[in-house]
Amino acid sequence: MSNSSPAILPSTDRADVTARLRDALLAASFTADGLLELLGAPAYAALARSETVPALRATRGDTPLETLVRLLLLQQPVPHARVAGVLPVDACVDAGWLLRTGEDEVAATVDVRPYGGPGGEDWFIVSDLGCAVGGAGGIGSPEEDVVLGVGGASTTLAGITVRTPVGSALDLGTGSGIQALHAAQHATRVTATDVNPRALHITALTLALSGAPAADLRPGSLFEPVRDDETYDLIVSNPPFVISPGARLTYRDGGMGGDDLCRALVQQAGERLNQGGFAQFLANWQHVEGEDWQDRLRSWVPRGCDAWIVQREVQDVMQYAELWLRDAGDHRRDAAEYQARYDAWLDEFEARKVRAVGFGWIALHRTDAAEPSITVEEWPHPVEQPLGDTVRAHFDRIDYLRAHDDAALLAGHFRLAAEVVQEQVGLPGAEDPEHVVLRQNRGMRRATRVDTVGAGFAGVCDGTLTAGRILDAIAQLVGEDPVMLRDRTPAQIRLLVEQGFLEPAR
Repeated sequence: MSNSSPAILPSTDRADVTARLRDALLAASFTADGLLELLGAPAYAALARSETVPALRATRGDTPLETLVRLLLLQQPVPHARVAGVLPVDACVDAGWLLRTGEDEVAATVDVRPYGGPGGEDWFIVSDLGCAVGGAGGIGSPEEDVVLGVGGASTTLAGITVRTPVGSALDLGTGSGIQALHAAQHATRVTATDVNPRALHITALTLALSGAPAADLRPGSLFEPVRDDETYDLIVSNPPFVISPGARLTYRDGGMGGDDLCRALVQQAGERLNQGGFAQFLANWQHVEGEDWQDRLRSWVPRGCDAWIVQREVQDVMQYAELWLRDAGDHRRDAAEYQARYDAWLDEFEARKVRAVGFGWIALHRTDAAEPSITVEEWPHPVEQPLGDTVRAHFDRIDYLRAHDDAALLAGHFRLAAEVVQEQVGLPGAEDPEHVVLRQNRGMRRATRVDTVGAGFAGVCDGTLTAGRILDAIAQLVGEDPVMLRDRTPAQIRLLVEQGFLEPAR
């Protein structure tokens, strides 16, 4: 495998050209909304899967936007004169954004993809040619230091990240810079690191072309670039979490044995977090024969931190190996080499007694509590992104429950969370339901079974009466001893609060 870079990159020292390029892109409606209008939803969605034929068919005209789609997204050579009507073409050639491919044509040196920010911002994500997204066909380049654009993992992490205003944020393994770009909107100071110098260069381009403040860019692995005296309010990482035999591709293979890279990342984050700070990661973890995977993850959580760990997907080792072999495009190359690589993956898993690999989210909250809360759960069901507020609210509720014993809980006031509905399940025509289910229509979209007392309690929680007063009224209605009801109900209230069905009315 060659160690050479895939291509020469645009200059990061030509702020004047980058600003003119940005203005020209916006003037031509080269934005997420503009692309959707031009291409239509099906072709736009196909482009996100690296399928270009629908977009090629939709850009057979000569409007400025069609010209930019052909040039920057589809990586087609375009006549110089046609581009000159849209971009400052000679300046872009001089700064390295474009190159001349003949006497009268120019081509892009990088992929520039519009990306809509959470507040309606028009951003642009820079990546290597053919590597904006992966897709079933694999990445567009086999080079080790190739830099990918925004994929599903990137948008997932951006969506679950807590977005409160902070003084400092750290993006470990920044790649094309998407997490640093998001963080720049609510952090005074952003530090971005990557073991791949090419990724830092591309991050600088992404930030500049998006009109965002520059970040402090540092080369190095994990927390190596961070000084001993530096701590942060927010740490995010979409790390090279793939569990693979060796480190072939910098953007995905961590180079450590098994899931050691993800474990080290999580364990070392605690001492780098300020009090009240959050650290949020995507990760893979091994399901090892004879070991509880939840216990494995609990052992990763650093001292002083609460944790919420959600397993979103599990693959057996064969599915997992095939997924990442296809990601690298190995299935399109030499068959014998593909088989040898597949064998190497299975040998590695067999030696470690790994039966499956889990994928999910890890969120830490630095509280320094005497009794930390660690929640590890499996939740493969659909959720509603963005979930940043949901993550923050989860830890707020954990803080509340830790500070309130049963007596304080009964003296508290609660409200039913927004868009929670009640379902009654039972046989048709039956006088009473077999059970009652509360279901969230927002956030994690959880469902939980409750008894009639729990359903009745949740139904009247509007913040007016204390929990104890409500239980006393229910006891009178159902003819139950109010003291016994007060004794046995706090556990159910705690669960409803922890899962977000009830909110403290503070």
